[in-house]
Amino acid sequence: MSAPGSTASLRTANQHRVVDAIRAGNELSQAEISRLTELAPATVSNIVRVLSTAGFLEQTAGSGRRGATVRISRQAGLVAGVDFGHSHIQVSLGDLAGQVIATKARPLDNDHAHDDGLALARRLLDGLLDDLPTGHGELRAVGVGLPSPIGRTGVIDSGSILPGWVGVAAAEAAGEVFGVPTLADNDANLGALAESRVGAGIGLSSMVYLKIASGVGAGLVLDGRVYRGGLGTAGEIGHMTMDENGPLCRCGSRGCLEAYVGGFSLVNQLAPLQPDITIAGLVELAQGGDVSARRLMEDAGRYLGRAAAMIANLIGPEIIVVGGDLAAAGDLLLDGVRDGMRRHALEPVEREIRVERAALGDQSSAVGTILLALDAVELPS
Repeated sequence: MSAPGSTASLRTANQHRVVDAIRAGNELSQAEISRLTELAPATVSNIVRVLSTAGFLEQTAGSGRRGATVRISRQAGLVAGVDFGHSHIQVSLGDLAGQVIATKARPLDNDHAHDDGLALARRLLDGLLDDLPTGHGELRAVGVGLPSPIGRTGVIDSGSILPGWVGVAAAEAAGEVFGVPTLADNDANLGALAESRVGAGIGLSSMVYLKIASGVGAGLVLDGRVYRGGLGTAGEIGHMTMDENGPLCRCGSRGCLEAYVGGFSLVNQLAPLQPDITIAGLVELAQGGDVSARRLMEDAGRYLGRAAAMIANLIGPEIIVVGGDLAAAGDLLLDGVRDGMRRHALEPVEREIRVERAALGDQSSAVGTILLALDAVELPS
């Protein structure tokens, strides 16, 4: 690594600014890159020349007033994303422009051993790479998403959703399996990353992403960057106490938000009436007009709205984006969130903040793993 403040570190930082601008714009002229990055035209020209010579960027002949443009080379390589859910795994391949080009998903027991999960991920990734003419040599980096807080040490110390990962340094273990630079993060953080860059939060500097699936989590975007906090665990809102005398939560406490909103809890409440019900089945019943399912979804929305109002009053985001499996219920859930915001957020806060469903649907975290992998790609020097 280059020493902070050195010429090498400044050059690397400027390269990343240029590449990030090109990814966001897909294809830009050098003048546009200079304007967006606030770098001198000569600096941009030199970076484009170096990265083009190395095969990372390619320049296209232009016409008209815009002239030649620059984009990420189609032959620059590939990245992979591995999204571990409560009961599934999804592996995706993307190019270095951040576009997903292939994906595979499989069921996976939540009590799987971490090495078994990673072995399955490797097999799925190999299958995707085998289908491409470029082969395995083009893989540059991997991003891994997990439904668990990952502290600043990188070790998972909470096993309420994935007990087989407790005590595991996630990125290190995954890197040994994939053999390329690997990063790991919480799935809600990755959902926030994806929605802020290519989803509902494009162009905004602050956003809250609420992932409502088996559990409940939040990803925070502040000043255009995912905020993880000093401990690396910011956004664990599922265990905010809504009522200290409320129902027992899987974390061992009582009255947590997750006990009122999480898919586990809602399915368990409906199980006496609908045995073997799943989260997807609950959403389908609610949308079909089932009174009990609709009531659960509406109540969940109001509780989520109370929590959202607390966060909104604290940090004042420009938008609250709701994603995860339960977000498929649409306005059945979101109307409750908006009502909770109206009741519990300060009036100027509630008036200004939009509440929307995730633009990427149930793929926010999966797309986030690809974007995370891009951060692990080393640029040519």
